Amino acid sequence: MTRPNSIKTIGLLAYDDMQALDLAGPLDVFGAANAFGSGSPSYELCVIGLGTHAVRAENGLAIVPDHALEGAPPLDTLLIPGGAGARQGLDRDARLLGWVRERALLTRRVVSVCTGAYILAATGLLDGRAVTTHWQFADDLTRRHPALRVDPDRLFIRDGSFATSGGLTAGMDLALALVEEDLGAPAALSVARHLVMYVRRPGNQAQFSAPLAAQAQGDRRMGALVDWLLAHLDSHLSVERMAEQVAMSTRHFRRVFADTFDTTPARFVEKLRLEQACLRLTVSRASVERIAAGVGFGSADAFRRAFRARYGTSPHAYRECFSR
Repeated sequence: MTRPNSIKTIGLLAYDDMQALDLAGPLDVFGAANAFGSGSPSYELCVIGLGTHAVRAENGLAIVPDHALEGAPPLDTLLIPGGAGARQGLDRDARLLGWVRERALLTRRVVSVCTGAYILAATGLLDGRAVTTHWQFADDLTRRHPALRVDPDRLFIRDGSFATSGGLTAGMDLALALVEEDLGAPAALSVARHLVMYVRRPGNQAQFSAPLAAQAQGDRRMGALVDWLLAHLDSHLSVERMAEQVAMSTRHFRRVFADTFDTTPARFVEKLRLEQACLRLTVSRASVERIAAGVGFGSADAFRRAFRARYGTSPHAYRECFSR
């Protein structure tokens, strides 16, 4: 483990068919911490490849590692980006997996971004731990590694010395959280301002929200229904009224809705209401009672109970943590 005031070496793995942003995003966060932090560099950044030859990311970007695996220096933090290569071969590379296992014993933090979790999971180091990954691959990661506790809604998760993040830009959220852990909130705020990003992303903190779920399905009627729901959250939203909005019988609507969103209309509406409540809590100073009524809860008490059941905290505590 590094000394608190020493320069911390961050090693970022690079490989063919990686997702370039998974490496470049965190690299820019740590680099900005050097430039806009305490005035002296806090991090030494090095890119580590299986060899020292250039690798090519999924988007065609060529990246030249500073070190091969065996020549990498002692690390404070190891970061493993995601990409097609992580899911389609590197998660079975015995040399790499063995190296990660050995380094994990000597490294303060081991981090994966997006589907970099496939490599880390293949080492067995995440067995029994809570993890996240890109929402699109969460089911596949669970199937391949059933010993993991996969939560696809989280931007990032810390479990002991391991941290995993959701897709792409969530890796920057995680890197910024690590900067705050290392250097304090003022340094993280300086980095966030420079990179024009939130210190803590507002909203429901999920990487894939309910409105986006409708767009992902490619169903125009259901997508339009979600737009209509968002505009009428303060109304009584019965199944019959929703079915009428998309010109379906109630029975057919229930079936199509379940096939599209894998949940019931009532649960989906509650999720929408809570997501919108999160947004309003972070961007306005309206009272909890006013927000509860504005998103369609019958009482502030009912809102508080539903909010705590979903997010594990109170609306007031959430606002204090995530408001701008």
